Amino acid sequence: MEQKVGEKSEEEWKKVLTPEQYHVLRKKGTESPFSGNLYYNKEKGVYTCAACGQELFSSDTKFESGTGWPSFSDVISSDRVRLKEDTSYFMNRIEVVCSRCGSHLGHVFEDGPAPTGKRYCINSISLNFKKEGEEDKQGGERKEKSRKKGKK
Repeated sequence: MEQKVGEKSEEEWKKVLTPEQYHVLRKKGTESPFSGNLYYNKEKGVYTCAACGQELFSSDTKFESGTGWPSFSDVISSDRVRLKEDTSYFMNRIEVVCSRCGSHLGHVFEDGPAPTGKRYCINSISLNFKKEGEEDKQGGERKEKSRKKGKK
């Protein structure tokens, strides 16, 4: 029986994600503002989940919010993310998670640009970038061990 992406154990996630990615994607952490390399990215392409590769956001909806995290006004398709109430740290926010693997991506706010009025504030480390016409480029680097897996 084939295992689904979201059905990995925490130990399996630890093997395929860097400690920083694991902290954000699986433990709902947050990277420091202005620290992610995709925050500054201005190339055309698609942003994918760093954990499972599902396409999430288009560069066409990315905008400069000044917050320190990549911001998008919309998702590629509403079925690509799930929105959950988040009351951690004495705040009321809406968490954004990948619908395929359940990984934490960031939060969505109602202060974005028209036409959606949404600001998907997403951790750079939880994304990879696929430039138009190219393969994925990782937002955070995966462990060397996982890249060499099966290459002996």
